[in-house]
Amino acid sequence: MPLLFTLIKMHFPKTLYEFAAIFKSKGYSCYIVGGAVRDALMKRKVEDYDVATDAKPEVVLKLFKKVIPTGIKHGTVTVLFKNLKIEVTTFRIEYNYSDSRHPEIVEFVPSVYEDLKRRDFTINSIAYDLSANKIIDPNNGKADIKNKLIRAIGVPENRFKEDGLRLLRACRFSAQLNFKIETNTKLAIKKYVSVISNISMERIREEILRILKADKPSIGFICMHETGLLSRIIPEL
Repeated sequence: MPLLFTLIKMHFPKTLYEFAAIFKSKGYSCYIVGGAVRDALMKRKVEDYDVATDAKPEVVLKLFKKVIPTGIKHGTVTVLFKNLKIEVTTFRIEYNYSDSRHPEIVEFVPSVYEDLKRRDFTINSIAYDLSANKIIDPNNGKADIKNKLIRAIGVPENRFKEDGLRLLRACRFSAQLNFKIETNTKLAIKKYVSVISNISMERIREEILRILKADKPSIGFICMHETGLLSRIIPEL
């Protein structure tokens, strides 16, 4: 049974705590989510900060002076706060990925736990409450970080049918973090490898470039070969 939360003091920039305090002063929650929490737990350099909140996008627009409506249709805006660029997304669940990439229906929800269930891999589904110094980990992501595993949340097949780019992201994270892909997750990649054909070459190129910049890019390409992704993306090989 996953441990739902843990009290722990994590070290993020002071500016982030000031940012979170603005949400709290208005009665809203504010969590650091995704790669920033994962990398902080691994003592890796944190490059980007993503925040999840129960505040709706129109509220965030009023809370801060410099806000870019980057993906406001899906609940995401980018806030320029002091020296940081922070992507802020309202807690949400998603339905109907007809193009294997983007949801047709986005529904805002009040709970961070519901929001974390919609994410791709357990290691990316950990949230940190900046106000309470509390880690929220309903999908056991910390354990998978400790065991160096890339594991899809819930039923792996569903995660890859929702978003075909996740097939390639699994190989990219494997290369960047030197993690193995969990058995059922890897089997699901092989089963749904054809879904990568629905993804634009631009997005595929971005992921491959990230693999090439990883400490061990060979791990990513071996993953692509073993799962059948490489022959789908570059059939000439």
